[in-house]
Amino acid sequence: MKRNKMLIRKEVIDNEGLLGIRKIINDAETLLGLLPAKQQTEAEKHISKMRSERRIIEWLTIRVLLFELLGEDKIIGNRPDGRPFLLDNSYNISISHTRDYAAILLHKHFSVGIDVETISERVSRLADKFISETEYIDSSRKVIHQLLHWSAKETMFKLMEESEIDFKEHLHVQPFTPQGKGIFQASESRTEQQQTFQIHYEVLSDAVLTWAVGNGTRSL
Repeated sequence: MKRNKMLIRKEVIDNEGLLGIRKIINDAETLLGLLPAKQQTEAEKHISKMRSERRIIEWLTIRVLLFELLGEDKIIGNRPDGRPFLLDNSYNISISHTRDYAAILLHKHFSVGIDVETISERVSRLADKFISETEYIDSSRKVIHQLLHWSAKETMFKLMEESEIDFKEHLHVQPFTPQGKGIFQASESRTEQQQTFQIHYEVLSDAVLTWAVGNGTRSL
C-alpha cells in the first residue's frame, strides 16, 4: 500500500498550522509498517498491552497520520487530564477519530481543537442534553445541524483547559444555516474570559468535521 492511499487531506491552515484527515483501515500490520522505523518496535510493545482491537487501530492510525503530516519522528504524550501533546513541544496538537476517520490539527503557536463525527440519527435522541432552547436548529437538516453543534462543542472543549464544562449550559453556538462547508461563531460562558471561537466546519459524505484555532498558546 502506498503511504498516502488513505490520506484524505493534508492542508496548511493559518500559515503555521496543519490539518490532516485519514481513512481508518482495520489492519494493524499495515499501519505498523507505515510508521517510521524507530517507532515500530516501541509501537509494537505499546499495542501488545491493549485489549481492544479498535483502540489499537485508532492509536496506530493517529501516529501514522502525524508522520504523514510532518514527515518526522514525533512522539505523542498525554497530560493527566488525557489531552495529547507532542513530547518535543514543536506543535500544539488536537486529535479526533470516529468509525471511519482520524483527524489531527497542529499549530506551532496557538491552542487547537478538532472533532470528526459519523453522521447518525442517534444524535437526535441526545440533542436535548447538549443543545439549549435558545440555539437554532434548521429543521430541514436537523441531524446534520445537531451533529455540527455537538462537534463544535467538542472542538471548544478541546481548546479550553477547564474541567466541569456543561455543553448545554456553558457552550453556545450562534445561529447559522449549515452548508457543505463554512465558518460559524460559538462562545463559552464557563470562564471569566468568555471566549468567542471561529468554528470551521465541513460536511463530508458520511461525517462532519469541525476545527478551530484558539487565541493563546496551550500551557505546558
